[in-house]
Amino acid sequence: MIDLVIRSRRTVTPEGERAAAVAVRGEKIAALYDYAAPLGAAEDVDLRDLALLPGLVDTHVHVNEPGRTHWEGFDSATRAAAAGGVTTIIDMPLNSVPPTVDVPALEAKLAAARGRCHVDVGFWGGAVPGNVKDLGPLRERGVHGFKCFMSPSGVDEFPPLSLPELREALSEVAAVGGVMVVHAEDPALLSEPGGPTYREFLDSRPGESERSAVAAVVRLAGETGARVHVLHVSSAACLDVLERARQDGVAVTAETCPHYLTLAAEQVPEGATAYKCCPPIRSGANRDLLWDGLGRGVLTCVVSDHSPSPADLKVPDFAAAWGGIASLQLGLPAVWTEASTRGYALADVARWMSAGPASMAGISGKGAIAVGKDADLVAFDPAAGSVVDATRLHHRHPVTPYDGRRLKGAVLTTWLRGRPVDGVPHGRFLWGER
Repeated sequence: MIDLVIRSRRTVTPEGERAAAVAVRGEKIAALYDYAAPLGAAEDVDLRDLALLPGLVDTHVHVNEPGRTHWEGFDSATRAAAAGGVTTIIDMPLNSVPPTVDVPALEAKLAAARGRCHVDVGFWGGAVPGNVKDLGPLRERGVHGFKCFMSPSGVDEFPPLSLPELREALSEVAAVGGVMVVHAEDPALLSEPGGPTYREFLDSRPGESERSAVAAVVRLAGETGARVHVLHVSSAACLDVLERARQDGVAVTAETCPHYLTLAAEQVPEGATAYKCCPPIRSGANRDLLWDGLGRGVLTCVVSDHSPSPADLKVPDFAAAWGGIASLQLGLPAVWTEASTRGYALADVARWMSAGPASMAGISGKGAIAVGKDADLVAFDPAAGSVVDATRLHHRHPVTPYDGRRLKGAVLTTWLRGRPVDGVPHGRFLWGER
């Protein structure tokens, strides 16, 4: 028996686009048939020339609940995710209070999230000074890996690791499994902005700070044997370090984010602190080099780093404003808008935003339209265009640098494990595979 068939002449599989009928039994993809195959399913949806994508996997989301639920929260974040074609998120351990640095804090987060998730949710643990003993129990409880900072995080309750502390934590990660995901900026090369302008903020966080930190991460990963993943690469100066590490067999991967691929420093209006993030949005020329690194496979994931805040924290002063981009609902059209002009296909976008993150986080049941995977599917109109109205997004606060920007592509329906996301939470917790 087949419960659901979704047909599309533009079904995006790991092998590329093809005309196909995706057969769903229960929560899984049971088979792929020819587009016009008669299948006698209980429900048969024909998208015709609209695209059918695998559900996106966003491994870099700050939900902020519990403790800072007025910034976002599991209900609003996962509604936004589903509306943007994201069927799986992994929540970051900081900005919530308490941060997820031990098992009791994880249990508090699970209690806050239970019954409120519209997509499937996994969790990162946190690595901070003094909690090496907690990493094994967190991994045993089910986190996918651990997040650490090499420079101040912006919240006092989640301090950074020194290089000796990072080495110790990586040795533990090598022992307990999972991956260490690293905010890589060298604090010795950062400074306080000299004033309120974007140029002064950008100058305070030079690309060399990323390159220096990435080089240190690569060295320590090679010494300890831990698997590491570099978060939100904004500077193309990191690419040669990452490429050489990969050639040398170091277990390191790296991501970038939609805002680094679609926005540029030259376009940031003065006082528009919705654009502020750390590391910062850099030049248009740097953006082109990031696209080159993505195309060559040096960068393997594109994820949101959704880090929202109330509007009153986005004061029009780049030195004082909260640093975080809100974009969870908009990542797919933002990336597709730029990718399509650069000659990339939907299959490329699916690899960067679904398969790549799923592989990095060890989520084998997600990330592709393939037999045996969860039936996480997205009906997407790649030709549709619209102007972003922040007040109509599902994010808790209408603050995003994409407000007023014309984007290409629209999510029409999102299915989570074969069921449309319809406003009734049916997301599940995901646990790190051992």
